[in-house]
Amino acid sequence: MLDDFLVRAALAGVGVALATAPLGCFVVWRRMAYFGDATAHAAILGVALALALSTSVFAGVVVVALLMAFAVSGLSGKGYAVDTLLGVLAHSALAFGLVAVSFLQGVRIDLMAYLFGDVLAVSRMDLAVIWGGAALVLALTAWRWSALLTSTLNPDLAYASGIDPKREQVILTVALALVVAVAIKVVGVLLIGALLVIPAATARPFARTPEAMAVMAATLGAAAALLGLWTAFHLDTPTGPTIVCVAAVLFALSNVAALVRRMI
Repeated sequence: MLDDFLVRAALAGVGVALATAPLGCFVVWRRMAYFGDATAHAAILGVALALALSTSVFAGVVVVALLMAFAVSGLSGKGYAVDTLLGVLAHSALAFGLVAVSFLQGVRIDLMAYLFGDVLAVSRMDLAVIWGGAALVLALTAWRWSALLTSTLNPDLAYASGIDPKREQVILTVALALVVAVAIKVVGVLLIGALLVIPAATARPFARTPEAMAVMAATLGAAAALLGLWTAFHLDTPTGPTIVCVAAVLFALSNVAALVRRMI
């Protein structure tokens, strides 16, 4: 069955949706959309370094994404607003990554695939990495769910409960770096932030509990991946951007449905 590239693409899309859904909820709740974008943009530099050192692209992306996230955390509150730091570091990392890629000699790299994804080229090994990373992210999120939720809702309550919000921020940062490394093959670095935010934002008007929102976000993300793959195949459009377009349409429909429900 895995010999069919469409089956591999569908499984990859669903795996990424499962990984991004719970983290996307925290990104929405904490208003960290730009943080997710900055971490994703740094991935190109990680790709360049991994290829230059002849090591795993997954490992290179994770390391650079973590360095980016910790740099933002360490520099915030020291004279610059967080959004300013994110803007500077995100675009700088992306630019340095693109320049670094141009210096690679004897290495053939499809830069557009890393920028916008190439889910149709997912191999069995890529599929193993995606689902292994998704399982790790889901396990980490499930393990720290209560603590992450408490520190997100009320840091003072978290301290009173013996939870360190800074530690939970580090855990969330690690999980985001893993998600970036997992999703880069499917939607690319420029669209990872969209897949983090849009399904969670789509589920928000209808979810009564945080857990329900995470499950709904995963379902909507998987639906967007499968519908986007089907649409791209039939219309011959770029797959990664098409998946995000479908997610955006679902977001618009959910807002219309929520508005109608309030009017009734």
